[in-house]
Amino acid sequence: MTAEESYGTPGRHADAADDGVEYEARTVRPYAVTGGRVRAANSDLPLEALVEVIPGSAPHGLPPEKRAILQHAAHTFVSVAELSALLRLPLGVVRVLVTDLSESQHIRVHTSTPVSVHTGQSPALSLSVLESVLNGISAL
Repeated sequence: MTAEESYGTPGRHADAADDGVEYEARTVRPYAVTGGRVRAANSDLPLEALVEVIPGSAPHGLPPEKRAILQHAAHTFVSVAELSALLRLPLGVVRVLVTDLSESQHIRVHTSTPVSVHTGQSPALSLSVLESVLNGISAL
């Protein structure tokens, strides 16, 4: 069963005739794909982060959802938000899957802002850096 089959086809809506078990599987399964994780362990990807497949990465042994991400990002850059819409999965689930693929060297993630990694730095430090930059620009 493909990811598209398990989540329905585009334009198809669940109706009263659908089996209750099928509906339950569609609402629970995305979080089962992430092992119950709703947040990536080491980063919080922005919606606009662009995903690119690393040339030569093989999708063998990956679950259907991760293979679908690789397929969508194979020929062009795709944002995390677009992947969420294309896969019809919640944004949090896609963030976890993208982070997993990035850590396993299948994809490269491009962001306009640094991804927040646990570095022990406080937000005040980044504010002081911004103030220094602003003072430097003002001095010009």
